[in-house]
Amino acid sequence: MHFIIPKNYQFKPKLFGLLDYQTAVLDIIWAGFLYGIVNLFSWAISIKIYIFIGLFIPFLLFSVIGVHNENIASVLIYVLKYYKNQKLYLFKKENVSFTNFK
Repeated sequence: MHFIIPKNYQFKPKLFGLLDYQTAVLDIIWAGFLYGIVNLFSWAISIKIYIFIGLFIPFLLFSVIGVHNENIASVLIYVLKYYKNQKLYLFKKENVSFTNFK
């Protein structure tokens, strides 16, 4: 079978059909960071697992669900750009009636 894909279709390769690779790499980095932090303390293994899961699962769910179909890496880039240049504002045009102007 031969399928025709429209030219305006954006193909995004995904890991397991769920995460794009940029988000998967970010999740792996976050998991490695958490693993390193949790292993610094000499707690029982069950406490370490609970803390790791408690801090990793919300991040993983947020990255899978996303924000308005944006991946988490894009959202973090937008947030960092905003904090870098906070004087940039988003102009939202309200429903303006031109009959009020004279």
